[in-house]
Formats: sequence, structure tokens, C-alpha cells
Amino acid sequence: MNEEKKIQHGDAKPQQGQSGGGFVKPGMMTPGTGGHGTGQPGMMNRPMNIGKMSAQQFKPAAPKLKPGETVNAVRKTFPVMGMSCASCARGVENVLNLQDGVLNASVNFAASTVLVEYIPEKAGIDEMQKAVKGAGYELLVEEESQKSDVLEELHQQNYRKLRNNTLGASLLALPVFIIGMFFMNMPYANVIMWVLSTPVLFWFGRHFFVNAVKQARHRTANMDTLVAVSTGVAWLFSVFNTLHPEFWHARGLHSHVYFEAAAVIVAFILLGRLLEEKAKGNTSAAIKKLMGLQPREVTIVKEEGHYLQLPVDQVHEGDIIMVRPGQQIAVDGTVTDGHSYVDESMLSGEPVPVLKTAGDPVFAGTINQKGSFSFKATKVGSETRLSQIIRMVQEAQGSKAPVQKLVDRIAAVFVPVVMGIALLSFIAWVIFGGENGFTQGLLAAITVLVIACPCALGLATPTALMVGIGKGASQGILIRDAGSLELARKMDVIILDKTGTITEGKPEVTDVAWLNGDNSMEPVLVSLEKKSEHPLAEAVTRYFKSAAVEVSDFRSITGKGASVVYDGKSYFAGNLRLLSEHGIQPHNGLLEHSKQWVGESKSVIWFADEAQALAVIAIADRVKPSSAEAIGRIRQMGIEVIMLTGDNEATAAAIAGQVGIGQYHAGLLPDQKAGFIKSLQEKGSVVAMAGDGINDSAAMAQADVSIAMGQGSDIAMDVAEMTLISSDLNKIPDAIRLSRHTVRTVRQNLFWAFIYNVIGIPVAAGVLYPFTGFLLNPMIAGAAMALSSVSVVTNSLRLKWKK
Repeated sequence: MNEEKKIQHGDAKPQQGQSGGGFVKPGMMTPGTGGHGTGQPGMMNRPMNIGKMSAQQFKPAAPKLKPGETVNAVRKTFPVMGMSCASCARGVENVLNLQDGVLNASVNFAASTVLVEYIPEKAGIDEMQKAVKGAGYELLVEEESQKSDVLEELHQQNYRKLRNNTLGASLLALPVFIIGMFFMNMPYANVIMWVLSTPVLFWFGRHFFVNAVKQARHRTANMDTLVAVSTGVAWLFSVFNTLHPEFWHARGLHSHVYFEAAAVIVAFILLGRLLEEKAKGNTSAAIKKLMGLQPREVTIVKEEGHYLQLPVDQVHEGDIIMVRPGQQIAVDGTVTDGHSYVDESMLSGEPVPVLKTAGDPVFAGTINQKGSFSFKATKVGSETRLSQIIRMVQEAQGSKAPVQKLVDRIAAVFVPVVMGIALLSFIAWVIFGGENGFTQGLLAAITVLVIACPCALGLATPTALMVGIGKGASQGILIRDAGSLELARKMDVIILDKTGTITEGKPEVTDVAWLNGDNSMEPVLVSLEKKSEHPLAEAVTRYFKSAAVEVSDFRSITGKGASVVYDGKSYFAGNLRLLSEHGIQPHNGLLEHSKQWVGESKSVIWFADEAQALAVIAIADRVKPSSAEAIGRIRQMGIEVIMLTGDNEATAAAIAGQVGIGQYHAGLLPDQKAGFIKSLQEKGSVVAMAGDGINDSAAMAQADVSIAMGQGSDIAMDVAEMTLISSDLNKIPDAIRLSRHTVRTVRQNLFWAFIYNVIGIPVAAGVLYPFTGFLLNPMIAGAAMALSSVSVVTNSLRLKWKK
């Protein structure tokens, strides 16, 4: 994705809520508010001014603009390969932000992309690519990133490699662990553990050491550094003790080895990385399915009257395109000939297909029903409404801050501190420890590094999240993104779509009134509706169970209804206009029913013979039985509930009244829903969005927490971080409660993990030795490390029994 804009020095202020470092004057066009495509997805031309900036927003390395100077700035999103943690993401940002001509670089670690805003005349893509490569990562340039198949293959290769490393490390770590814990005195135990643990660290876990070296070159540290230092030192210490046990025996000490600790740590952390990579691999599924809504080929109607099959990317504005029954519409346009009903639920979310006749607009991605028609292409390529939805989903997903794992943030400080403490303890022992100062100092340094192992720290968050996510699954709440489980507890506003979320999502017969209670003509009504293409006809045939009879002369009357002949007599089903045209005046009793149902925003179908109206039928999208109760529970949690819908005002008001929603907005398009959510976020609200349709995908991607109904579209479920299998809204307050319990457990785990380190590290360094003569044995340190991990896992398992 890229976009181009003019930048001019002047008075300007940063626009809140806008990513990428853009600065605009009030009233100027901003990203996502308009502009015409250039033929490439996500590219827009618009003027933009740069004015006063803070030191962070406008870095000394960036080009300085003179007053009145105008330059072209480009915003492009590039995939980045090789990032393993949030610290890596910050490293990529730092490298790019130091490049001349780069105004701002923002990495989305979860999506493995970076959004770069730069001036092409002063910053080249090749230079940026070389800089990122020099930092140890791979920046895929535009030509490469457009090959989605290549990108997907790269992700799959990385996942397979990580899976193989995890499997190999686990298979070798298991016997090392068993020997180290239970068979330490068996012959050649140390040698066997040495042989088995070496490939675990330096083959299956080699990327920990490679990344640690990269971080050191850039004077930073992350989780990889912690793993590499602790396991590497433990392995080296164990090798020395295996080869030279007499060194310690001569000093009256036992030569302990810690091969099992090093191997098990690497295996555990590889497993966590594997689970993370699998989750990240699904982030592009929604975009792929949105793109799949557009057919690959279209049928062009030539002036000579013959048809020509062409790829969709060769369609131009003004081409006449033929659409047959069941086909998807390829581009936006206007109907020129024929008529049919078109399913536009991917745009409006409404279940009833819309009648399209000459002059009516049609949109890419919508599905034609049973008729055929031709239309003139008016918007193609990146300008179609479907492309705009795709772009909105991409931008909303990309604009979210990367998942800043607490462990990685702390590791940046924790690792140097631990290494410093280990070094200081060694030096202190050498200076003040007497004749055994070197030996005791070496042991103290090793003990510090062993006891500061990141196992408890690394398990604190994922174990609680895994148990919480598992419990959610058992309750019918599928949580795809662990970050959403943490955010759910913070939400103060939840947006609900109407159709398919609050309601059932399909039209059903709700009321029937027969003239004088006589339903003897019901088989004729069923037979007529079975022949009809009208979408409401299906609701009628589902409701009435009578067997069909033989009818003839079926006629579909566009915009009014249909008629058949049975036993020499005409019968009609449709609206009041159809009855009026045939001189049929409904009975007052039936009219009263009709007025009441219309007032409740229900669709009404009349059934009549040549002389009189025989019945009136009400059809509506029913409210789910649990909706009102669930909305009440959410409000009791102190969360504001708002309904957004593409339906009309009257229907929205009726549904909102039934379920107790005070604030609602009707007639909204997908971009307007997303815009409404963004406006709430700019006011400081944490917003959740629950929906079921493709039309909700942009709004769900924009929301802080997105929830999909399990019976909705696949695309909505792919965008969403949570999916309710049963589509029962009562699962939303259940998910919020689960979020609160899980986050509380994570905090407890982190507290105990840090308390363990805060107490254990000074003791390991020998702080108690001058007062009590106690010096912690490395083996005890290893056991304490294992105990801390067990306590964290046990505390996480308590989540299973919380209600």
C-alpha cells in the first residue's frame, strides 16, 4: 500500500488519531477521507503541510524544509521478514528513522509490516532495504511484496522451520531432563547430556544466539539476549565442569552441570514462538477472502452484439458487462438493460436482496440472484467500493500499535541489569573473597545468570492466556488474538450491528391474518411463492407447510409482486399497488393488521384472488431471544451500548426499542461505521465492535476489540479477534468477565516472577554471605528457577475453575 502527498512548510498541527506522522491544516484532506486512486491499491494524491514539530516527530536526520518549499512525500507499507519480538520491531523503526529523507517509520510487529513516510527525492527504497538488511532483517520492496503467493510461501517456510526446530529441540531436551533430574549418577550421564543438549542450543535454538549478537551490535537487548546469555553460560559452565571436575573437587566443591536447564529453556521458548507464529500467519486471511469476492473474469458485451471473456483487470470504465444468475459482480457500475435482485449484504449487511433495474447502481463483490442484466462499468480497479473496503481493513489493521509484550519491554532493561549484577558480584568476590574469591565469584556470577533465567518470566503471560483462551473455547468463545483478551476488560463502548448480531439475520414470517380465518387457499399461495424469485418468497415457503398445487401462467410483476392462475382464476401476491391495479380493496380488518405491522417496521405481503384480499402476511428479521438480556448485562458492567446499521431509521428505532438500546445510528455505509468508531477512539474510548457481515469488516478492523457472530460471514470472522460460535450475545459479557480474570492472573504471575528475581538475584550474588555465611548453590538456583515456573503454571491453571 502506498500513497503520495505534497508537503509544504507552514503552520500546521498534528492531526490526532492519524498514523504515519502526517500533519495537516484544519479542513484539508486527510488519509482515508477521499481522493482518487492512481490505479494502485491505497495510493492517493493530496496536499499536506508540515509545520512545527517536536524533536521526536521531526528528527534532525530528516530533511529540513525551507519556508514555502513543497516536496512530494510518499507513504508505503513494506513487509518485513525476520522480526521475532517487539524489540526487533523497534530496531527496524530506529534504523529507518535514521535514514536521510525518511519522515517517519512505524512498524506493525503483529502484521510484520512497516509503514514508511519518506521523500523519494532524498530517500531511496534500495538504501532503506540495505539499512534494514544491515540490521539483520529483510525489507521486501514493492515489486516483491505485490506477489502475495511469494509472501505466503515465505511465511509458510518460516513456520515450518520453527516447527521443525521445536520438535527437534523437544525430542532431545526430554532425555536430557530425565537424566538430569533422576539419573545423575548413571555412567557417562554428563557426557550424554552434553552431546544431546549441544544441538538443542546451537542448532535448533541457534537463532536465539544470532539475534542476541544482532541486538548487541545495536546496543540493545531483548528476550533472545536473555535466553542466549543464560543458556549459553549454563552450557559453557556445564562443559567446563564435565571436562575438569577436579577444578571444583580440589576446592571442596561438587562440579554441578546444568545441561537440562539450558535444553529445556530453549525447547519451551521455541514452543511459545511456534504458537505465536501460527497465530500471526492468519492475519492476512480476511484480506484474501475480500479479494476473493471479485471474479477473475467478466463477460464484456461488444457493440457488434457478441460476448468476450476478459480478465477483470482488463475492464475499463465504459465497458458493458453481462451478469448471469448466481454470478458475482466484478466492478462498480450502472444497470443498462434487464433486471434482477442482487445480494448486497456484503455492503449493507441487510439480508434482503435489492431489486436492480435500468439506472440503478451495482457494486463489485455483490452477488446476482436469479435474473440477468447488463451494466456499464463506472469504477474499476482500486476505485471500486470493494477495493475501498479492502484498503480500509488493511489500514485499520496496520494502524494498530504492535503488540508490545511486557516481557520484551522489561528485558531491554532486565538483561543488562542482570549481566551487570553477575559481573559486579564476580568482581566483588575476587576483591573481597579471599583465597577462594575467584571460585566463589565465578559460582556467584553463574548462579545469578541461572536464577535470572527467563523461564518464569516467559511463562507468566502465555500460560495464563492459553488457559483463558482454552476456557473461552469451551464456552463457545473463540479468541484468535490474545491481545484482544487483555483489551476486552478495558472497553467502555461496544458497537453492535443490527442484522445478524442483534437479530437472526434472515427474514421470517412473524404474523399471518386470513380473511375470516379461512386459509383454504394456502396451497395456492405456497405454489405462487415457490415460482417467485423475490427474496421474501423464500420466507413464505419456509413458514407454510402445505403441499404445492399445480398452477399456471406465472407472471413476475417488477416492483409489485407476482400472479398465477389456478382452476381458471387469477391469484396475486405482492404489495397494495398490485391489488389496487386490479381493483381489489382489502377488508378493513386486514388493513388494520397491515398498518400495525408496518408501524413495527415489518414487510407486508398481500395475497388475493380476482375479487378480494384473502390474507396479509408480515415478514421481519426477528430479534434473537437473548439479545435484550445480553445488552442489559453489558450495560450493568458500565459499558455503553450503541447500535449501528445500514437499515432505515424506522426499522432501527423499532429494534433498538425492543432490546433497550438508547443510542443508534441508521443508514450507515461501511466506511461511515468505521469513521464513527474512529471518532469515539479519538475521544479516548476503548471501543469493541460486534458484527456478522462483510460490511462490518472495516469497522471491526478499526475497533480496539472485534467480535464476530459464528453464523456470519467468514470474512467478518477472519477480521475479528473473537468469534461467538453460537452467535449468542450473552457470550459478550462472558468474554469480558473472562478477560478480567485472565488479566488479573497475568498480573499475579508477573508479580511472583519478578518477586522471585528481586529476591533471588541478590541472594545468588552473595548478599547474605557477610551476615550468615550462606552462598546459594547453582543447583539450588536451578531448582528455584524450576519452582518459579511451576508456580506460575499452577496459578494459571486456577483460571479453569473460576466462574
